[in-house]
Amino acid sequence: MNNLQNDVNILIYTREPQNEYTESLGNSIHFAYCEGEEGFRPLNQNYGVLFALSTIDEKNVIQEKGLKNPYLFRTADGAFGIIAVRVDLIGNDDAESKGQILLWTSDDLITFHDHGLVKLHEDLFVKEAACEFNAVDEVYEIYWEDNKGNFYVNRLNKSMSIDNISMAEAINKYEFQHPFVNLPNIRPGNILSIDSNRGKKIKANWTPIYNTEIRVPDSVNATSYETLEQVKAEAIYSDGSTSYKQVKWDYTGINFSTPGTYIVKGKVVQETYSFPLACGYADPVILPWNNKYYYIATNDNVDDIGMYVREADTISDLFAPGFKEAVILDLDEEKDFVQTFWAPEFHVIGDDLFILFAVGGKVWAPQCHMMKLKKGGDIMEAKDWNTPVRVKKSDGTFLTQDGITLDMTYFKADGTSCVVWSYRKGIGTPLDTGSMLYIATVDEKNPTMLTSEPVLLSRPLFGWENIQGTINNEGPYPLVTDDMVYITYSGGAAGGYTYSLGLLKIPRGSDFLNVSEWVKSSTPVLSYHSINGVYGPGHNSFFKDYNGDTMIMYHGEEEIVGAGERCSAMHRVHFNKNGVPVFNMSSERDLDPKLCDITIEVVVQ
Repeated sequence: MNNLQNDVNILIYTREPQNEYTESLGNSIHFAYCEGEEGFRPLNQNYGVLFALSTIDEKNVIQEKGLKNPYLFRTADGAFGIIAVRVDLIGNDDAESKGQILLWTSDDLITFHDHGLVKLHEDLFVKEAACEFNAVDEVYEIYWEDNKGNFYVNRLNKSMSIDNISMAEAINKYEFQHPFVNLPNIRPGNILSIDSNRGKKIKANWTPIYNTEIRVPDSVNATSYETLEQVKAEAIYSDGSTSYKQVKWDYTGINFSTPGTYIVKGKVVQETYSFPLACGYADPVILPWNNKYYYIATNDNVDDIGMYVREADTISDLFAPGFKEAVILDLDEEKDFVQTFWAPEFHVIGDDLFILFAVGGKVWAPQCHMMKLKKGGDIMEAKDWNTPVRVKKSDGTFLTQDGITLDMTYFKADGTSCVVWSYRKGIGTPLDTGSMLYIATVDEKNPTMLTSEPVLLSRPLFGWENIQGTINNEGPYPLVTDDMVYITYSGGAAGGYTYSLGLLKIPRGSDFLNVSEWVKSSTPVLSYHSINGVYGPGHNSFFKDYNGDTMIMYHGEEEIVGAGERCSAMHRVHFNKNGVPVFNMSSERDLDPKLCDITIEVVVQ
């Protein structure tokens, strides 16, 4: 192993379950980074990167899993391999994993390929394992210890064909690495030294992007205030990406009727929205429509009864004292709209504006509905909305006869219209399936009826999705770019601090109903570790404001509690140097206050 001072060291570890960081989170793979003489620094904000997949039993119930004793090694082609011992949800030996270990490979420690379980033995539990490539024999040697202190080795061919692994061979002993590092409350695996270039890419990917520089032209020719107002500042970020910001110019001393050269001061600004924006409002959505903004959300303040909409000329005015709010759908026992007016979303489908939401009757069972605005109607007028229609399958039956459906969303890409929603069966019983995401196509002329069979898209199989007594994949919302369809969704405790945003993505031009073409991230893209003071960020939406910025809305809480008050939050979505959306951009990282004061030479001719 090369130990040059310029090399980078990568530590793999799990975390001790402690305080709010539960077993479901701690029993996952974490990485830390060390360059030169500096100490190790956690990557991904000390949150897990790789989680063991749960299993599903014969009753269709999810059995949560974790992992322990991870080991990082080099593959024959210079890439990376990771092994770990799978455990049950609280870290004990897992009967389903007896004699087996987990295996991942990765070209860059940024994206990972899950090979599943590798069988080392039929009858013995694996306590710990390590893997090295034997270049002479061109095989991987997996050394491991059982629970009784005995040691073994198995050999795996160079192609890593896990079905052709050798039988376990007893050996005298193997010395596992247990390095001492300067990070508290962790369970260290091992340390791997890599070259600086690769290390910096890993660090950049798993470290939040932040503003490093502001650029404006040295000089500009101007004939009026309006000319100067068009000059924007270019914000540069740690990964080399950029974004453009408005500038408030100080016109003191400049006279556009008198030719000359003036030095003008300015302050770079990015409109920010302090948290909380609206307390007791969850699942928030903003719609820019006819030069106004409309805000809708689940209103926890009225026990989630009724559909409340706000209207304003600016985003800030939606949340300013005296905001304009109207009830456009209220409790109606005759129509069986009684409870759980959940997760309303504005969507333009075809030529019409719809609200997609879930509502239940006297018997608790929320179901997906759509409500269409009448032609030329006023969003704020209840009479201008058609009666909500419950969504049906292509055969005319409802989405479910024996569960709940909720959180339906919509997107159109490549000429195909799709809806995605959450379905759950057996909630509150031992046969609870957990909430699952389904996808289907629709005809935009009649979106309340599916045109394909529902396809299971995602289940909560990672520990961060299956935590604090919840089993959630819900709240999907699309972000369609030139090359990808992204769907964020929520997992974890919907009313608590562990609520987080997961990510599914698929290239444009794909078959959206082919689950194998979707890629699911193992780690959340927004969690309570992401932005200081916002806990349980989840159930988000996206919109583009009238300045052209893509914004993400979501709800969060002000405290680390099991179930707190859900409040609306919002910040800008950044796009990194590869055009990939970044969902965890805090206002402080978006625009460094220390860089905001600028000057420019203005030439008046």
